[in-house]
Amino acid sequence: MMDAVRLLDGPELRRQRQDLANNGVICLRQCMDERALNQARQAYQWSLEHPGPFAGQVLEGADGSFYQDHANPRAFPHYRPLLVDSGLASCLAALLATHRLWLLYEQIWLKSENCRATPWHQDLPYVPLGGHQLATIWINLEPVAEQWSLSFVSGSHLGPLYNPTTFKAETPEQAMFDDPSWPPLPVLDDKISPAPRRWAQVPGDIIVFHPAILHGGGATGGGVTRRSLSLRVFGDDAHCAARPFTVPATTATDDPVTAMFQRSPGSPFRHPGFPRLV
Repeated sequence: MMDAVRLLDGPELRRQRQDLANNGVICLRQCMDERALNQARQAYQWSLEHPGPFAGQVLEGADGSFYQDHANPRAFPHYRPLLVDSGLASCLAALLATHRLWLLYEQIWLKSENCRATPWHQDLPYVPLGGHQLATIWINLEPVAEQWSLSFVSGSHLGPLYNPTTFKAETPEQAMFDDPSWPPLPVLDDKISPAPRRWAQVPGDIIVFHPAILHGGGATGGGVTRRSLSLRVFGDDAHCAARPFTVPATTATDDPVTAMFQRSPGSPFRHPGFPRLV
């Protein structure tokens, strides 16, 4: 059976690699065929019907909050068709120039009409992870107009890492770390120069970005619902990185991300709980 995800090769692969390295984000048009889209819909629906331990509302308590779930320990068998059987993992491994590829975790988002924008943030400060061969894959299951799409600050993945937001409804910009060595998140809007990078999307397009890039999710207007799926992966050069808090050694390490907080910075980012995809 042919792959359901279009593989990159030759000049296109080199161009997309360079764009991702320079800007931290790319949009791959019509990368997924209908079979891959069905696999994405089925994975999303499984997560929606089987909430995991981290499911809940983002900006809970405020008007316009929205639903997410991530890192469900039971999810991988239901995501394997999308990740492995479709050829998506092979496409990503080629894009990241890695011989091996692992799944960090899956995540779903549900924004019904009149939901808030997701505050600007970087993904990487929340995880004790470093490296170049890291990526988040963003898949929308409905068409998304440019005004409602994710926005990115090109090149911000090159540094620095900022003090991450707590995503609390009453103070969505409140810093998580009590550590002055982590600079505060900059104030960002559409008036920054260069302008934030964003794309209108239709099902079959995917966005790939480095988890250190500054980005924010679009709001939704009246009559607009957005179902989105993100898949976070890492390759050969992924290593543990220091964060300004630790997890006690007595803490159970069944959750692989929790286990990584107990590893020395610079050690390989590896755990049996991260499924290998390639």
